[in-house]
Amino acid sequence: MWKHIKPQPATLRVWQIALLAALIAFWYLMTTPGLVPPFMFDNDRQAAFFFGEPLRVAGRIWSWFVTDADIYQHLGVTLTETVLAFAIGAIGGLLGGLWLALSPMASAILEPYIKAMNSMPRIILAPIFAVWFGLGIASKVALGVTLVFFIVFFNVYQGVKEVSPVILANARMLGASQKQLLRHVYLPSATSWVFSSLHTSVGLAFVGAVVGEYLGSSQGVGYLILQAEGSFDINTVMAGIVVLTAFALVLDAVVGRIEKRLMKWQPKVGETEKL
Repeated sequence: MWKHIKPQPATLRVWQIALLAALIAFWYLMTTPGLVPPFMFDNDRQAAFFFGEPLRVAGRIWSWFVTDADIYQHLGVTLTETVLAFAIGAIGGLLGGLWLALSPMASAILEPYIKAMNSMPRIILAPIFAVWFGLGIASKVALGVTLVFFIVFFNVYQGVKEVSPVILANARMLGASQKQLLRHVYLPSATSWVFSSLHTSVGLAFVGAVVGEYLGSSQGVGYLILQAEGSFDINTVMAGIVVLTAFALVLDAVVGRIEKRLMKWQPKVGETEKL
């Protein structure tokens, strides 16, 4: 019975905001001296030391963006690294997935190498990229590309491989060339897979940028978080996490808008259920 109950669009945002408010209220109650249950921590300040205080976190964010306005350069560096890694990794994964999916010989030869590279914990490449490309933007972008590329690659590869043989046979019977098959059959089939992978890749692009900044950088939001960790300033660490999460959601929303524009041909869930 419950699986058929869905919130109305008008009330969905209200429920989401209410849940966020409840989480922040719980965070506030658990980190405010005098309100923390005595059996959970040794003293009233211990919870705030480990989890920060929401009012102080909000104050740190306000200082970054309004009072001191000193985060914009750092945020610009991190966003540049993220967007470049996301774009290069997504385009490379799309082209690589299409090529190998449509080239059985190349796919058979390269398959073990691709699986080996994908199984590698790619975070360990960060110090190698730092040696190769230096401590500037290039090493962070390179790490982000390795994280994004394989997500998109395997989704595109699988999407092209799952094209219906009946549809391909019918298109070939109608005289469709390989170029027409690519444009009208393979790409539409892989599009939903591509956007599914892009939503996942947004967070990974941020991971690549921030981890790279952790290992060696003099600017970026990851650098600010690292400096705060060194001085046990948990409120600034939490503020950095909140800022990164907010901008990751913005980038994901942009991907979602593009997806809606390019996927107009796909029937909506409600329309499918009616059919």
